[in-house]
Amino acid sequence: MTARGSIAALMTCMAAAGAATPAAANSVPVGVPLDAVKTTLGVDTPRVGTGVPVPVVGAPDAPRFHKGDMLPSPMLPVVPIGSELGRTLVTAPVPNLLGEPKTDGEGSVEAPPADLLARTPGLVVGGLLTMPDASNSGIPNLAEPELGLTAPELTGAPSALLGLGAPR
Repeated sequence: MTARGSIAALMTCMAAAGAATPAAANSVPVGVPLDAVKTTLGVDTPRVGTGVPVPVVGAPDAPRFHKGDMLPSPMLPVVPIGSELGRTLVTAPVPNLLGEPKTDGEGSVEAPPADLLARTPGLVVGGLLTMPDASNSGIPNLAEPELGLTAPELTGAPSALLGLGAPR
């Protein structure tokens, strides 16, 4: 391999790594444009920046066989979906904070990033037949049908911080 070929291979690898990085992000930063409101109404508008979550689907839970059941449980597997609620920051001008124009400040509400995990519901089906019965010449017996759903889950701990700043 020549030096030129080595550099080309290195550049290709770096470009592939750079292109793959945004797809691996858990949230995409977004700024909310409010400049048109400011120019139209002539008032100071808040600044809003947030992150749009990008769901990442995990591997479904494998069905498990239980003693005495002919069908696996759950029949429809539970699928985990993880995401990160992106950082959200809202700042707004607060005029006359202490009653004087020279004390104009800025208020803010910030929600730091928080992990969020959701799990889809699963389907549990009980068969109409039991396991083969030796006392019945190996023929399965009839059983009451069973049908159920496992509950969906949503786990996370989002929080928010309120701030007020005055110039010094």
